[in-house]
Amino acid sequence: MRASFVFSEVITGLRRNITMTIAMILTTAISLGLLGGGLLIVRLIDNTEKLYYDKVEVSVFLTNDVSASDGQCQQQICSGLRQSLDNNAIVEDVVYQNRDEAYTRFKEIFSAQPELVKLTRPESLPASFRVKLKDPQRFDAISKEYTGKVGVLRVVDQDVLLNQLFEFFGSFRNATFAVALVQALAALLLISNTIQVSAFTRRTEVGIMRLVGATRWYTQLPFLIEAVVAGLTGAILALAGLFFAKGTFVDDVLKAPIEANIIAPLGYADVFQVSLLLFPIGAVISAITGYVTLRLYVRL
Repeated sequence: MRASFVFSEVITGLRRNITMTIAMILTTAISLGLLGGGLLIVRLIDNTEKLYYDKVEVSVFLTNDVSASDGQCQQQICSGLRQSLDNNAIVEDVVYQNRDEAYTRFKEIFSAQPELVKLTRPESLPASFRVKLKDPQRFDAISKEYTGKVGVLRVVDQDVLLNQLFEFFGSFRNATFAVALVQALAALLLISNTIQVSAFTRRTEVGIMRLVGATRWYTQLPFLIEAVVAGLTGAILALAGLFFAKGTFVDDVLKAPIEANIIAPLGYADVFQVSLLLFPIGAVISAITGYVTLRLYVRL
């Protein structure tokens, strides 16, 4: 009897203020969708970091005299540097690349720019050690240790490039979260207003229930359930929106950089895992907002 009464009160409350209920659900869906988008960007950044860190190499370029006179890296300066790198605790693998090999690689990379290839001579490209690290995040350690050593022209790592890339992703993520926060605030205000209006329209029947012995918690429960239902419905719409955006927009936009191995792919499994967080978030926030509103602004 009590459960059926609470259920009927919830249905009545949602139907009675249908326009505000729809607005509350849509605003909640938008805020949760933006939050889910921000979480997906975080996942994309994490996956892309792993993609790049797995490929991070530090290039130790050799001076012109070493590059010109020691193509097989057998003389003291070059072999000493190689032995030092091989014995370094943070180094996983070392590959020596002489001038001819560097020029061949250069032609492969810039094959679409024949004018540049024609103007470049092998003598302008130094020999180098391509160093793969055990911990890719420590690529600055090689730079500090080998810069200025005899036979070393310069040490090039990808610190600046990676930091710029991840700063861009981070800025986009922060902007998404900022918009989601504003939308979440609007959703909270709508939930609060809807509960207040719903409680006001049913103040007479609630007052009668209180007179015949109903507890405050029992009279407040339908309003809390209304808020939770709106939050969960918004989460469902947000979930549908994320899957729709993934299939119709994100895949097309990211297709080229994913195929070029610039960023990591974002699959439906990632969307599903992130979406699972939206349901408890929507329900908990709606319930807390409803409870606080009833305690502070509504006397039932």
